[in-house]
Amino acid sequence: MRFDMSLLSGQERYKILASSIVPRPIAWITSLSADGIRNAAPFSFFNMMGNSPPTVAIGLMPQAGQLKDTAANILATGEFVINLVDEQNAQAMNLTCIDAPSDVDEIDLAGLSVAPSDTVAPPRISTAPVSMECRMLTSIATGPLQTIIVGEVTMVHIRDDFVLDAGRCYIDTTRLGLIARMHGSGGYLRSGDYFQIDRPVWKDYDGKNRKSS
Repeated sequence: MRFDMSLLSGQERYKILASSIVPRPIAWITSLSADGIRNAAPFSFFNMMGNSPPTVAIGLMPQAGQLKDTAANILATGEFVINLVDEQNAQAMNLTCIDAPSDVDEIDLAGLSVAPSDTVAPPRISTAPVSMECRMLTSIATGPLQTIIVGEVTMVHIRDDFVLDAGRCYIDTTRLGLIARMHGSGGYLRSGDYFQIDRPVWKDYDGKNRKSS
């Protein structure tokens, strides 16, 4: 079956992409408005884009014909924190999805515990297993009120119990218990079903092929 995206509505295009590009990591973003109003909201159009500088990108879509508070806050201040979501925080994260008015503090609404950030003004969620302080590098308008934010990670907080060897930057990734976004309005995935495939090395691969030919 072929789907010509130019012939589909925005909602139909969303269904095709969001049902196919899975699982997606969740960026639970805390930000501040220009007036200092706190905001927390999750976004699953998110991933790492590089390491020099450490770079992340988040796709922010409009809501009710206007910029979401998170997008407006980042564009106004250039700062935000990405908090990663484990299962223990799933219900609180889901509550911050709510279509609350702009003057509502979702951090208070969801009863979240926060801690000061080191390099940016927005607070980090202290119960998150990982929090990344970020500054905006650039923004790209990809459509009417649809924006990609590219940010540089300036500080990472990882809970001590998930750090195997700080000097070697070894993290116990599987124990983080992060959840991921799936298709549908409320579909999520646990990260417990893990397997490993070692990356091939050309000199070994080429040597085996030559011997067998």
